[in-house]
Parts: sequence; structure tokens; C-alpha cells
Amino acid sequence: MPAGRGSMDTFAVVLREPGRLFVDRVGLAPVGADDVVVDVEWSGISTGTERLLWSGAMPDFPGMGYPLVPGYETVGRVVGAGSGAQHRVGERVFVPGARCFDGVRALFGGAAGRLVAPQARAHAIDEALGERGVLLALAATARHAMASPGARVPELIVGHGVLGRLLARLACAEGGTPTVWEADPGRCGGADGYRVIHPDADERRDYAAIYDCSGDAALLDRLIGSLAPGGEIVLAGFYSAPIRFDFAPAFMREARLRVAAEWRAPDLAAVATAVADGRLSLDGLVTHVEHADRAPGAYQAAFTEPACLKMVLDWRYRR
Repeated sequence: MPAGRGSMDTFAVVLREPGRLFVDRVGLAPVGADDVVVDVEWSGISTGTERLLWSGAMPDFPGMGYPLVPGYETVGRVVGAGSGAQHRVGERVFVPGARCFDGVRALFGGAAGRLVAPQARAHAIDEALGERGVLLALAATARHAMASPGARVPELIVGHGVLGRLLARLACAEGGTPTVWEADPGRCGGADGYRVIHPDADERRDYAAIYDCSGDAALLDRLIGSLAPGGEIVLAGFYSAPIRFDFAPAFMREARLRVAAEWRAPDLAAVATAVADGRLSLDGLVTHVEHADRAPGAYQAAFTEPACLKMVLDWRYRR
């Protein structure tokens, strides 16, 4: 599939408006000299940003608008390329979304059967990862939160979803023994090297580093109350409501607040290496795999079923 090939199209998840999601055929942009064509095998559903897109609660964000193709957790095979990227053909790659569709926005553009993307956004991954490769985005997010200069290893992590579990695993790899707060009894299992407790059962008020994955802006005062003097709270989730807190308790603790931004290429490279050498496991996190044709029901399940940690769409038979 060289640059200049005739028009292509593909099936993609399209959010026409909040709450209305379909699998539609959409056009693809021409292949440029440095582009690759990726036949998607699996794409993950994010219960953070994609839930906000689904519900209509996503704050004003660059490129926001409907209809859109969501998704930034995509694994597939390079099947074609422009003249400057022919050497990439045959690789299994992770792609954090694409902007290659005609007539629809891409936010973030990874939930489709075929993608056209700059080769720099197609990251070669281990063949053995399979569908677990979609988790590299969240692993890189967790690593980015911990990799800020002067950052402390998490002592308390709020939320035992996929991001919370990855943070806990990375913290253990760094020699930490974090505590994880989780209010849903169905999500308390699966800990290895750390403990998971209900927030109401925790009487500690001296955590030096609290990482919040909940996306719940209303928790901030409670987290400040659990902080040691001079401690730091890291907002590692995505928040649709304004962040507010009582000043006096934060003042008394001289609390620090840090927002963890989007992961970067070095974060992805670091976690891929950690997975390859056994320091980070991605096992036990993909709990549901559904055919891409059944995407509307899969999104509902991903957002409403507590037992669903990570829902993955299988695109191998729908392009």
C-alpha cells in the first residue's frame, strides 16, 4: 500500500453524539510518504476519558466535537507504508490514536479496523503481548505520574482499577509497599505485594505521596486530611469537575498538588522495557474481549459493570 494509493475506508466506532455510538464505515486519508497502514487487531476502551465522551461530560478539549472516533489504546499489524516507511511492514505495533478519518473527528481516533498514522506514532511491541498491548497506554500514564523530577513512590493510591493496579505494580517494582483505597468489594482482589482496603478502614494521616486515580474531584479534602506535612497529592486521573479544596487544612500541612499530564514517548519505552524484562506484569488486567461489531454493548459494559477492568474490542474480523 504505497503512498498515493487509491481511497480506502474502514469500519470504526463513531460517537455521533453523547450516548449514541455505532460501528460505521468511514473514509481514510491517503497514505503519506512517512505513514504506515495498520490493520488493527485490538483496541481498548478507556473508562476515564472515553466515559466522559460517551456521557457528554468531557471538558472543552482541543479537537472536541461530535461525531468522533474515540480510542487511544490500539494494537495492530503494519500492512502497508509510504516510501519512507516501507521497513515497518510486518511489525506488530501499538498506536495511541490517529487522525486519518474523513467526515468525523478523531478524539483520539484509535477504535477502528484500519488506521493510517505517521510511523513515529506506531511503536513496535513484543509479539507475545497480544491484546495486553493495549494496556501500554495506561502503563505509560502510570509511569509518567511517577517519573516527574523529585516525585516520591506512591504510598497511597486511590482506586483499584487498571491505572491504580499499574501504579501499585510500578511502586512495588521500585521497592514500595503502597496501600490502595477501593470502596467496591468486587475490585479489592488481585493485589500482589500491596494491600487494598476500604477508605473508611484507613486511619493513617501521614502519607507522604498520594496518587489519585479516581477522577473524583470531591475527594481532595479527604486526601489532604490523610497527607503528612509537606506531602504531595498527584492527580493521575481525568477530572470533569472543577478542583476545589479547603485552604486551611492544606495550609497546615503545606500540601503540594501535582497534575500528571499525558504520557510521552520515553514513558512508553520505559514501560515496554519493564514488561519485557519482567519488572512489570500486564497479566490479569484485560477481563473482557468483545467482537468489534458489538461495540455499543461493550462500551456500556465497560462503563457500568464493576467486574470489567478492561474491555478490549477484537477487530481481526471487521475492517
